[in-house]
Amino acid sequence: MNMRFFFTLLLCCALTQMTMAAGVDTISIPSAAMHRSFRAVVITPQSYSAGNQRYPVVYLLHGHGGNYSNWITKVPALREMADAYNIMIVCPDGAISSWYFDSPVDSNYKFETYVGKEIPAYIDQHYPTVATSKGRAIAGLSMGGHGALFIAIRHQDTFGAAGSISGGVDLRPFPKKWDIAKRLGDPGEKGTNWTDYTVIKQIEKLTPGKLALTMDCGVDDFFIDVNRNLHKALLERKIPHDYAERPGNHDWTYWGNSIRYQLLFFHLFFEQ
Repeated sequence: MNMRFFFTLLLCCALTQMTMAAGVDTISIPSAAMHRSFRAVVITPQSYSAGNQRYPVVYLLHGHGGNYSNWITKVPALREMADAYNIMIVCPDGAISSWYFDSPVDSNYKFETYVGKEIPAYIDQHYPTVATSKGRAIAGLSMGGHGALFIAIRHQDTFGAAGSISGGVDLRPFPKKWDIAKRLGDPGEKGTNWTDYTVIKQIEKLTPGKLALTMDCGVDDFFIDVNRNLHKALLERKIPHDYAERPGNHDWTYWGNSIRYQLLFFHLFFEQ
């Protein structure tokens, strides 16, 4: 009887831990702009089931070749981070190579509209969120790092904070890479046709203190130079931002470590 009681107690403890853990759901979010729906992962903190509060949201974008499930699959500790900071995390699908633009050459790709407008509106309608820019942040890795900064700068009434991890923040040095030309057309001489779609060009829309920014990149990453250039450009324009370089390459070992710092940055922003 004592042994049976012991195992019953263990089972009860395990069930309690399961009910107190962050929730992870896969949902489908429609796009009126693209006339189709895409999946997304939604992570809710352990307090969500109580149903008595509203939550800030971090939108977390995947990289080229990835999908909505990458972040939670590769970094399952996101559950713990959602609990620790009492936030929601939404991981949308940006297709394999959308680069989060509204493509000027392919009307099937309107991911700036989708991620910048349609997804936040859907999440605010279906979840108890802090539905202002003070309660929304957006970040991503690689293609998603570019997308997060690009979208946030162009939608500052929607997002109050943005972060880039190993972001492709200037596409012009890579004219034959990652299907970018399929989304933007011919880059032209020195990439002039792509200039308006670079993050470095977008920073002209920034004013000091309007958008909280954080960015980092591994020193062995092929995007390190464009990140250093963006950091320099932000300094020249006196735009406050956090910037870090750490040992590392363009891989999940680096990204899984970096997201901890980015979520801390967003937590501090939400607490202001």
